[in-house]
Parts: sequence; structure tokens; C-alpha cells
Amino acid sequence: MCKVIYMQKQREHWGSKLGFVMAAAGSAIGLGTLWKFPYVVGENGGGAFIFIYVLCTLFIGIPLFIAELMLGRYAQKGAVATFQTIEHPSSPWKVAGWLGVIASFLIMSYYSVIAGWGLNYMLMSLNQFYVGRTPEQIEGAFDVLSSSGDISLFWHFIFTALTVGVVYPGIRSGIEYWAKWMTSLLLVIVLGLFCYNITLSGFAQTVDFIFTPDFSKLTPSSCLNALGLSLFTLSLGQGIMLTYGSYMRKEDDLPKTALIVASMVTIIAILCSFIIFPVVFSFDRPPQAGFGLVFKTMPLLFAKLPGALLISSTFFLLFVFTALTSAIALVEVVVASCMDLYGWSRKKAALIIGSATALFGIPSALSNTHTLFSNWQTLYGKTFFETVDTFTSMWILPICALLIAIFTGWRFSQEHMREEFYAQTSLRWLFVPWRFFITWVVPAAIVLIILQQIS
Repeated sequence: MCKVIYMQKQREHWGSKLGFVMAAAGSAIGLGTLWKFPYVVGENGGGAFIFIYVLCTLFIGIPLFIAELMLGRYAQKGAVATFQTIEHPSSPWKVAGWLGVIASFLIMSYYSVIAGWGLNYMLMSLNQFYVGRTPEQIEGAFDVLSSSGDISLFWHFIFTALTVGVVYPGIRSGIEYWAKWMTSLLLVIVLGLFCYNITLSGFAQTVDFIFTPDFSKLTPSSCLNALGLSLFTLSLGQGIMLTYGSYMRKEDDLPKTALIVASMVTIIAILCSFIIFPVVFSFDRPPQAGFGLVFKTMPLLFAKLPGALLISSTFFLLFVFTALTSAIALVEVVVASCMDLYGWSRKKAALIIGSATALFGIPSALSNTHTLFSNWQTLYGKTFFETVDTFTSMWILPICALLIAIFTGWRFSQEHMREEFYAQTSLRWLFVPWRFFITWVVPAAIVLIILQQIS
């Protein structure tokens, strides 16, 4: 196996370890953490599911997280060029990188629609839209929004523009600078809402729901859901950590960084449950409300709380921040690959990719209006939005993660693997168990996810 070496200008690196940790944590602490994690926990019985999720993160998620960072830092390239650099330009393994790029592009195209709805709800909250409305009208506001193509498109474009505006200047002056601010504010908002929710009557019930596991509610399917959610909330299989790893310096501690970021994501995910469920339980609502939990149930319940204007607006500001820190990473994956493969400047790549995702997201923004691809749902059984989401999460992400795990465990040079893992770390003793997990356990676990989804 030979390494391809070619001339290139010096790759930009993170300005500090803190900057990278905040950017990586921000990319992982996305809508999957604030929106998907609580309702999946609610659907799968609470504490027992969280226990399995933590185990999956520790033994599956973190090994794969380290692997993605390792490959990216070693190659100093984006998702596709990483495999070309480690092996050769025509290496078939570059398909793993392309899957990550495609996944990031597709996710961003509909992610910005959801985030745009969050922007809309933040403005609605500031205008106290719930005043003088019946519960049915408050819950029905989301149906009005999602079926209003012009409004959905407006916020979709606004959010995409915000994301491109952060990626456009570069790593240090763009992504790292804003990640420090937004992730810090995100943490402050999470802690603030958590402290507020301690005062609610449903807090004690939430503590019992989260920390008293009922393993009788666990099924093989829910265990696989926990594994899939662990990969999703750590932004794995999307090319993000491959790309972010390529901006790491050799003196950065890989295993320690992965442990810090994974711990932050897990803690924030659990805290987000303490933001959602105390409100839900305080008004005797079911915790398994699915997609409508954020946009239908929460606004209705916020309207009944003291300080509804502040609480509701702050919650949706948090929603937008979590979406933005993840969206930045999604766009950066595609931008970095275009810079590597086609020699584009960062500014050109950011503008072209931002415009392309905005255009491709139009059918998702119009999915509930039936003004575009009106027969899509009839043919496929899902809206365009749901089709892209399902195809990406069920197929592209797990297959990409599987290929990365196999490549790292079976193709990547053992010498280079050990060198990257050992660099500047005091956790060298973790190398042997990590290698065992990335070689055997992680691929087997991901195969189980894929088989469960096709059965």
C-alpha cells in the first residue's frame, strides 16, 4: 500500500484545542440531540434505553469517532481525498468518502428546512403567538407553517445563508470563532433551561423516568435504535469527523479529544431530556410524541408556564443554535472536498455548495404543499422530505460508517495507526482495546443495524 504525495498549500489548522473541541461538540450537539434524542428515549422506555445508548457510545461510537479523526489527521485531506491519499487516487475505498459527502449534502438540504421552522417559531414566540389562541390552534400552527411553502422556503434560504456565512471565512476566523461563541451560549442556555425546569412539578417524574431503568421495556429493536442514535448524535458516517480531523495538529491528543467530545454530547443529550420531559410530565402529556414533540407539544405547554415569552423564545434560540453548529459541519464536509478535488477556493466552494443545497432543499420545503412532485408520496409512500431523510439515515450513514470501520481496522497501516494514536497522549494503554473494537466489534454492530433495517 503506498501513500500518494502531491504538492499543496499548507492546510489550515484549528487555532486551539478548545476551538476544535467546541467545533466538534457543536457539530455533534445538533437537532439529533435536542429533537430526536428525547422523543426516541420517550418511545423506548426512558432510563433503560439511555443506559444502552451510553454503552453504545462508549464501545461503538467513541472507537469510530477516533478512527475518523485519525484518518483525517493522517491524510490532512477532506472526506474523499483522505482515502486517495492513504492508498492511491483510484482506490475503491474513496467511495466511503463520497458517501460521507453525499450524506452531508442531502442532510443539509432538509436540515435547513427544519432549522428554518425553528427560526420561524423563535419569531412567533417573541411575538407571543399563543396569546388568545386555543390549544388546538397552538398545536395546529405547525401544520399551517409546514403547508405554507412560501414561508418554509423563506426560512430555509435564510438559514442556509447563515450557515454559508460562517463557513465562508475559513476555519479559524469562521468555523472555530463562531463555534466557540455558539457552543458556549448553547451550553449556557441548556443549563439555564435545566435550572428552570427543576422548579416544575414534572421534574421528579423525569428523574425517575431517566434514571430508573425498566429493562422489561427493552427489545432487540430498541437496542439497535440506541446504537443507531449513538452514531447519529456523534455525527459519524457523514464525513464530518474525517474533515474536522484533517484540521487537527499532530500535537493534539486523539483519544482524549474523542472522550471529551463524546462525554459532552452524552451529557448534553441527557440534559436536553431534562429540558423536554419536565414540561411534558407537568401537564400529563405522553413522552412519546414523536416529530411533533418540539413543534406542537412544546409550544402548547410553554404557553401554560410562567414567563412563557422568555422560556419559549430561549428554547427555540437553543434549537436554532444546535441546528446551526451542525449545519456548519455538514457544509464544510462538501466544501473541503471540493477544495481538495477541484482546486476551488474556499469562498467559491462555500457559495456554490450553499446555493446547491438551497436549491435541492426546495422540494423538501414544499413537501407538505403538494405544489412540487405532487405524486411523490403516492409513488414512494413518503413525502420528498421523508424520503431523503430515510434514505440517508437508513442506508448512506450506516454503510459509510461500516466502510470507515473496515478500512481503519483492516486496511490502514498498523504502524501509522499506532503512531497517530500514540501522538501526545497519556492514554496509550487504550490502543489495544480500541484496535480490537474498531476491527471486530464496530463493523459487526453496524451490520446488525443494517440487517435490522432491512428485515
